[in-house]
Amino acid sequence: MKRPIHSLLAALITSTAVLPAAAGEPAGVRFLEVSAPARDRPLDITVWYPATPGGTPTMVGDSRLFRGTVGMQDAPVADGRHPLILVSHGSGGSIRTIGWIASHLAAAGFIVAGPDHPGTTTGNSTPADTIRLWERPADISALLTAMLDDPIWEPHIDDSRIGAMGFSLGGYTVMALAGTHVSREAYARYCDTHPTMPDCVWFASGSVDMAAVDRTAFEGSSHDPRIDAVVAIDPSVVHAMTAESLGAIAIPVHLINLENPGSAWWEAVRSDTIARTIPDASLQILPSGHMSFLAECQPGAHAFLAEVGETDPLCDDHGDLTRAEVHAELVDMIEAAFRQSW
Repeated sequence: MKRPIHSLLAALITSTAVLPAAAGEPAGVRFLEVSAPARDRPLDITVWYPATPGGTPTMVGDSRLFRGTVGMQDAPVADGRHPLILVSHGSGGSIRTIGWIASHLAAAGFIVAGPDHPGTTTGNSTPADTIRLWERPADISALLTAMLDDPIWEPHIDDSRIGAMGFSLGGYTVMALAGTHVSREAYARYCDTHPTMPDCVWFASGSVDMAAVDRTAFEGSSHDPRIDAVVAIDPSVVHAMTAESLGAIAIPVHLINLENPGSAWWEAVRSDTIARTIPDASLQILPSGHMSFLAECQPGAHAFLAEVGETDPLCDDHGDLTRAEVHAELVDMIEAAFRQSW
């Protein structure tokens, strides 16, 4: 979970641009709207998918801060049925800026779809919305229903292989879809004990009173039995997950931590305890830093962050690997995790 990006920056990191045709055919990409019963407006959806030649070369998510990803907009979907992976971005993030992983998975034969979560998306994020954890899993379930009911997508989806992948608050989101429940009191205790953790600082900045949060909604089930494998990268809210619900998860869960002990994010996302509690869980650690999951930064990005007053280390990585090298490792880890689950 993270503080949302500065408002000036928000206007710049979700752009698309039409490009000249390039050698080879990248994955297909389409932009949709999906009705979500729990929301007062449609969800903005990005879908990456295996494609046949055609479509318009489009740079997705390019900005002064982040490097975008090329996709073939509205290219024909490749024949056959493909595994579907539903993606949940981090708090303050955007689905279009994680095209680096979505496009790789699509090129490898997966359909990858995710929403911008209202209230926790770049330029539209508040502490009061962020604490309403139950809304994000509902977005993913609404997206899954829409994809399976859509005459364009349904013939191409292998409904026996439906996975979910999430980063940070998105990591919590996919854990909730797998069957995780959380305790309001446990989360309040965590923030009382670790008030300098980024998620707790964010809630304090908006004067969020945990005791006033709707307990029934907060602690209720968001389990979606249609999802049969989960990958969670640096999941947040781990300290509020109940051992009983973790122990009852009946699908493969693969956890990836990018942080090291002692870092600013470590206590917020460390996944060793939950990995020991989930019956069919695995954990890999790739020391690099929480922000390393974000898109690669543009040249001059640090100067731009200083210019707009952004203090989050969005372009800082730690350890021996560059962000591009971290991404290459993550692509292999994530693809392998889903293939081994089926």
